[in-house]
Amino acid sequence: MCGITGFVQRPARFAAPQLHDIVEDMSQFLAHRGPDDSGRWCDAEQGVALGHRRLSIIDLSLNGHQPMASHSQHLVIVFNGEIYNHLALREQLGARPWRGNSDTETLLAAIEHWGVEGALQRCSGMFAFALWDRLRQELVLARDRIGEKPLYYGWQCGSFMFASELHALRRYPGFDAGVDPAALAGLLGRGVVPAPLSIHPGIRKLMPGTLLRLARGDTTGTLPSAVPYWSLARHAAVGISHPFQGSDDEAVAELESRLGGAVRAQMIGDVPIGAFLSGGIDSSLVVALMQRAASQPVKTFTVGFDAAGFDESAHARAVAHHLGTDHTELHLSDADIRHALPAVIEAFDEPFGDSSAIPTYLVARLARTQVTVSLSGDGGDELFCGYTRYRKAARHWQRLSAWPLPMRSLLSAVLEHTPGLPLGALAAARLLRSARAEDFFRAMTAQWRRPERVVLGLDGTAFVLPNGAPAELAADMLHTAMFFDATTYLPDDILAKVDRSAMRCSLETRVPMLDPQLVQWAWSLPIAMKHRGGESKWLLRRVLERHVPRALFERPKAGFAVPLDNWLRGSLRPWAEELLSEQRLRREGHFDPVPIRRAWRAHLSGRENLRDVLWPVLMFQAWHEALRAAPRGARA
Repeated sequence: MCGITGFVQRPARFAAPQLHDIVEDMSQFLAHRGPDDSGRWCDAEQGVALGHRRLSIIDLSLNGHQPMASHSQHLVIVFNGEIYNHLALREQLGARPWRGNSDTETLLAAIEHWGVEGALQRCSGMFAFALWDRLRQELVLARDRIGEKPLYYGWQCGSFMFASELHALRRYPGFDAGVDPAALAGLLGRGVVPAPLSIHPGIRKLMPGTLLRLARGDTTGTLPSAVPYWSLARHAAVGISHPFQGSDDEAVAELESRLGGAVRAQMIGDVPIGAFLSGGIDSSLVVALMQRAASQPVKTFTVGFDAAGFDESAHARAVAHHLGTDHTELHLSDADIRHALPAVIEAFDEPFGDSSAIPTYLVARLARTQVTVSLSGDGGDELFCGYTRYRKAARHWQRLSAWPLPMRSLLSAVLEHTPGLPLGALAAARLLRSARAEDFFRAMTAQWRRPERVVLGLDGTAFVLPNGAPAELAADMLHTAMFFDATTYLPDDILAKVDRSAMRCSLETRVPMLDPQLVQWAWSLPIAMKHRGGESKWLLRRVLERHVPRALFERPKAGFAVPLDNWLRGSLRPWAEELLSEQRLRREGHFDPVPIRRAWRAHLSGRENLRDVLWPVLMFQAWHEALRAAPRGARA
């Protein structure tokens, strides 16, 4: 796990010493992602600079140093992530003059042998990389299939630049760290800045499963198009059209075999490896399979909270005791968690409105005291129908879609023009206009339903989301909702949260549930194997009960939450009042203060719980305040 950054100037204008200084400065702002080593590679004639920060996991020697050149010297790469099957790829590549044992060297050899697309098709892992082809004078960017590792890119100041985090890009001389109103509207609508947007104008996130080529003739300001090398939509459609034909028992055995294989593959490394353990179904199953494969007790970690109804540490402790793990638990007061808030805001390179980032950061910080890699159970909800909102959406959509759309649209218009309605009623009015299951789920899971009425400076487009679910899924709300989350909420929120929180602590995280072969197989399972008799994640539960008694995990889903609604009415109120003051909102000019102040007053009164509406606004305000106080661009 590492941090990567760099740029290509068009035309080249900096001499070699300047290139080295700039990319070194950019790399330093990724030091938390890679505290063990750093490197840079520059070609002044072509105006190319590549920077790298290394967190050593596989092959701790200098043989894994980056930027790394291929054996032919034609390719130079900076790589972030892990290729879990790299030893198998070495066998396929045959005898070669390997300099070491790193997966980066394997990836370079695979690209030289099969080409970029051919290598990507064969690689199983989580990654983002930038490859400079010295013969073609071409830059290639690529990102893993599901989006575990981040990669930003875009044109500024006559340079095409990229980085694992925006922290690095902001160090480029003259970088414009302005705010994109469309991205800000997306933040209010989804709680996070939705890909492919970033908070800064002109800077984009590379979408999962895509690659991008900056060719020799590409000119300043023209963003190359990212092209997919892997498509969840295609695999989901194939899975639905050709469902798994085995029995329940065969499905249980197959899932255990596939997930067990993914867990074993992701336990590779030359450093201590552990796991997050919440005591829920997903993390408990990952830990159970780790413990079965390990020769000694697996190190597991959880944090507990004082707040009643939010502390699941006792459940994690019971699972750890049953499995025999080496368990570490940190119990935190509300004050401890609130005091971590500035560090959490600093960890994120753009405003992030999911409050579960706070406990995620704290458990990552705890784990880093003993291990360098931690496995997590993320992805199980999106693959196996775990979220309660899926069943809620299916139930309401079945009732709502029975009514003619013109009638529902008319009622919606009447409600939206009725003065004094609470935000909850206005949200319901928007749901009435949904023409498709996906429209309904998007509206149901939105936070600000009309962010374009709150954000100033929009040009008519509120925010961008990926294309809709394939036709094979559209008829079923459960499939539609899972696909929507897998392509938006999972990479933009869950995986971004885990990556930024853990990497701020120099901890690598791995997600076995997102093994590509497992993901593709899971989409072939009939929905009754995921949700049956009112029970979510039915198949995962059947596998877990082979390892853990049902009494230890059968309980309502709680999530990794904090009592944010009470904090905003209590200890966080002065902080929030300052950030949401009408005078400040008007002066800064990003938001219309009227709807925000209305929501704030309604929350304080206790009439409505609007924490999910207010928190993204607060996170932007706090993030923007920290950005203004930070040192600006690097020396020229």
